[in-house]
Amino acid sequence: MPNELVLKNARVDDDKPLVDIGIEKGRIAEMGAGLKGETVLDLDGDVVIPSFIETHIHIDKALLESVKPNTEGTLAGAIKITGELKRAFEDEEVYHRAKKVLQMCIEHGTTIVRCYPDTDPLARLVGFKACMRLKEEYKDFCEIQVGAFAQEGLIKSPGAYDFLDQAMKLGADTVNGCPYNENNYEDTKKHIDQIFELGKKYGKDVGFHADFGDDISDKRYRSIDYIIEKTLKEKYEGRVTVSHMTSLSSLEPAAFDDTVKRMVAAKINMVSCVATDVFLSGRHDQNKVRRGVVCPTATIKAGLNHCFSTNNVQNGFTPFGNGDLLLIGNLYEHLCWLGTPADQKMLLNMITKNSAKTLRIEDTYGLEKGKNADLVVLHLKSLKDVFVQVPPRRIVMHHGQIVYRMEKAVVKMMPH
Repeated sequence: MPNELVLKNARVDDDKPLVDIGIEKGRIAEMGAGLKGETVLDLDGDVVIPSFIETHIHIDKALLESVKPNTEGTLAGAIKITGELKRAFEDEEVYHRAKKVLQMCIEHGTTIVRCYPDTDPLARLVGFKACMRLKEEYKDFCEIQVGAFAQEGLIKSPGAYDFLDQAMKLGADTVNGCPYNENNYEDTKKHIDQIFELGKKYGKDVGFHADFGDDISDKRYRSIDYIIEKTLKEKYEGRVTVSHMTSLSSLEPAAFDDTVKRMVAAKINMVSCVATDVFLSGRHDQNKVRRGVVCPTATIKAGLNHCFSTNNVQNGFTPFGNGDLLLIGNLYEHLCWLGTPADQKMLLNMITKNSAKTLRIEDTYGLEKGKNADLVVLHLKSLKDVFVQVPPRRIVMHHGQIVYRMEKAVVKMMPH
């Protein structure tokens, strides 16, 4: 019997012949040569890869840069300005901004998104409810995980815990903290304890925006040691994700290697928020300015499940961006000298295979028979050039359905 859809002559491996991909009932039914389909799209050798996974993005507070920019350019400035703006959040306004960014992500080949709406006394549940609304409305276009997030701290922000608890009752997929945003290290540890407490209460994975700072002498930016300890104590291996972790890049090699080794033992996932991390780091360095970005070569070689993400789009934390993970990858390769074909493959794994492990969707995700047909077709003939060329997305598919399509632009040379 023919497949419902066949993507013919697809490039899935630079070292192997082109293949046909048969899709049936939203899944990859078969891969091979000469497949039959009710509908056949001849890709003429264009690259097909699993659609991208956004492991860390704040769609609720995106597109605020035009409202009030962060003129300081610092993390503290971004938190302060965003806090002021959050007080005025209104349901429809937040919903429409978040929707715009979600559509940007889809158009750029991302069909699986984990977002982190601020869930605290300033934002209340406005951003969280907007994300939950989009999760339902866009279920035929993408898969959204909504993680309740305590940006303003827990100990220094009375009532924040209750807002997180309400969000968990309303169906949040994960619970997440910001332990560095407390007044002292003892409160940072209490913050981490409370996030684990909520995670265990509702049986959900936990995450931390952690160690986002230049000053590694301040233990609030060295919370990873306590996070590792709690992960092992609570038997949460594989269920904890830490993001940013910019202070890792300031450690001496021996301390770096030891930290990564212990993270691997605790099966902690890490997400680098490359654009934000480099934009906000090293602001007070007079020379040898720190980039604040952890190079993935050493972490992945050590066995750490390391991903990268967009994080923020056009706000006080990152005043640029358009939801394109390939642009973030292109920035990453420049910052960390990732220029070989092996580096390009590693970067691609970070927003596909590694990210699927972080979201724990490995059973349904990937370019294999039986997996969901979440795919992106690029106007490109070689996988090794994905981040080099940052090609247009030709077709984006979610569960076998085309959710975005762009015909290739034809450039005509004009005579003199």
